[in-house]
Amino acid sequence: MATLYRKRLIPMECVELKDDVIVYQDSERIVTIWNTLKPKKEFSHGISYYVMSEGIKVSKFYRDDNSLTYIYVDIINTEYDKKKDSFIFTDLIADVIVNEDGNYRVVDLDELADAYKKSIISKDFIVESLHKLNNLLLTIYNGTFESYVKFIERFEPNIKNL
Repeated sequence: MATLYRKRLIPMECVELKDDVIVYQDSERIVTIWNTLKPKKEFSHGISYYVMSEGIKVSKFYRDDNSLTYIYVDIINTEYDKKKDSFIFTDLIADVIVNEDGNYRVVDLDELADAYKKSIISKDFIVESLHKLNNLLLTIYNGTFESYVKFIERFEPNIKNL
């Protein structure tokens, strides 16, 4: 299985996701189960679905009692190193939170603008982030986002095995 890295621009860091367990991988998608790197009150573990062709990571965040907190969608850029069989997923800052009731909110657009203003993120990454965010919102508006959720649900029983 591949080695996965999460790269953040704010704060600047690149972390190997060495404790994430890959439960599915093909040329377009990866599904992982994980415990939080830094414990949080509102969630402790989850499952993530990297959709490389769409530039998104759909994650379901769970509390200690396995109840769903929410679905969190990161806009990402993917780099693959064939020699090392590794992926670097760069967080392009803009995110969408989807609640169980279907309500959603776009978050961190102010951080995206501030990152550009401070030269932390390039114009190309801004454009990429906004295009991917737009495409994600279109899937939410037209009802096809549910297909991502249904795909990830196939692997939820594996969470208990982590």
